[in-house]
Amino acid sequence: MRGLRGFPGWIRRVRLPRTRRGQRRAFQVVVALAVLALLPATWLNASAGPRVRTVADVPAAPVAVVFGAGLWNGEPSPYLAHRLDAAVRLYQDGRVRAVLVTGDNSRHDYDEPDAMRGYLVRHGVPDRRIVSDYAGFDTWDSCTRAHRIFGVDRAVLVSQGFHIRRALALCAAAGIDAYGVGVAANHDVTWAYGGVREILAAGKATAEAVLRPDPHFLGPKEKGLAAAPPFRPAPRPSR
Repeated sequence: MRGLRGFPGWIRRVRLPRTRRGQRRAFQVVVALAVLALLPATWLNASAGPRVRTVADVPAAPVAVVFGAGLWNGEPSPYLAHRLDAAVRLYQDGRVRAVLVTGDNSRHDYDEPDAMRGYLVRHGVPDRRIVSDYAGFDTWDSCTRAHRIFGVDRAVLVSQGFHIRRALALCAAAGIDAYGVGVAANHDVTWAYGGVREILAAGKATAEAVLRPDPHFLGPKEKGLAAAPPFRPAPRPSR
């Protein structure tokens, strides 16, 4: 056990089975646990995978839902900026007529929705076509609030590829008919963390899809999206 000195005490006390039968059973248990752990992620991929599209081929919908992804010095992180860039393209191409930005504003010094709104406005989306959800504390809260508070029944969801399937599955459970745009991301440390996190979050997402709990904060219904004027894209010039 000298090689385990740096590990916690409970790990050093673990004794591996000595017989072949015991080792075989231990291996079977490990495999079974691994399969159970991966079942939720497999379900997410199978159920939501066919609805992942690109900005160019996603079906049109009344609203794009952009999920928060962190701020850097009060501005959207690079990952969030890529999501917002995709939303700008969806709006400019006439595939959506409004954008719902949903994120965390649990502290007065941290405001994802307003930072997202500011970014969209600077990139050409009119302020009147943006609606903010300040209580999108996690993906389920964002999805169920989009339906229950903002009246979203059909939408284009925008997130990175490693997250979009979970978002699609949870929005479907919340009552939203949605397609998703999986935004490309650099394969950096954040991307790797996001992929691992999705495997761990899949179990929680499965429970939320089945139990459909109330969000952390519900609140009154909002009329921002209903009040958004209809969007009529400019006609394309004839060739």
